[in-house]
Amino acid sequence: MNMRDKFLSSNVFDFEEVDYTWHKHPVFKLQNQGNENEVFLGLTNEQLIFLNDLELVESELNPDLLIFASRHRSKTARPAFLVHTTGNWSKDADFGGDPQELSKSSALLHKAGFISLIEQEFPPRLIDFSLDIEVTHHGPTILDKPLIFMEIGSSEAEWKIDDAGVMLTNAIINTIQKYYEYKEMGNQNIGLGFGGTHYAPNFHRLIRNKNIAMSFICPKYHIQGINKVLIKKMINNTLENVDYFIIDWKGTNSEDKKHLIPILEEFEMPIKKTKDF
Repeated sequence: MNMRDKFLSSNVFDFEEVDYTWHKHPVFKLQNQGNENEVFLGLTNEQLIFLNDLELVESELNPDLLIFASRHRSKTARPAFLVHTTGNWSKDADFGGDPQELSKSSALLHKAGFISLIEQEFPPRLIDFSLDIEVTHHGPTILDKPLIFMEIGSSEAEWKIDDAGVMLTNAIINTIQKYYEYKEMGNQNIGLGFGGTHYAPNFHRLIRNKNIAMSFICPKYHIQGINKVLIKKMINNTLENVDYFIIDWKGTNSEDKKHLIPILEEFEMPIKKTKDF
């Protein structure tokens, strides 16, 4: 069963088909929202990481934000729910997008996705699933809409668990409401992250426990490739105004700091350490 079927079979949310299509598939609209925000559900046969055309001209859709419900695969195959922004820090674009290019994204949407996963009630079958933020990676990178990925990982065994699909669909719908709550409250500081490992444990703790929302996170193994152009893209492609550069100080070695900090100092932006918060 694909993720769209999980939404349509939900006992919590009601979707009704509308009279236009997207990527040659029917589009469904979430009912009984109780506010002016519209939520649409679409399906594409394209691999999401290689999706380079939203084909909005052919449909009546013009979304403000995108959430991609996706499968996650890793060598460790550990059970997990994950959220992340997309982009390529290096010249390697084997997993979609363009070399050294970043998508558009929203720090508030990214945080809303993560916190919505945390707030879900885990059924016993999912007790071993971890909740992870990943650093920015893979495509797409050229879609002109802010986006995040929310994923079930990390092997076919987890993808087939019905409760996992239900939990992810619930979290995605809740993400939309939580995004607007964060936006209305206006109490989140917006950061761009540097350093640490793929699952960004120090940024995980920061986003989870503080009034910090982050869009793009560049891991330690890509810092030597960071340049002023990429920093500008991190700033400009974040929907919100950025307040800080945040460095995972312990997760960044001295050589990488020597490369990174002079570049960051060229911008009129405070530089913080994760331990400062």
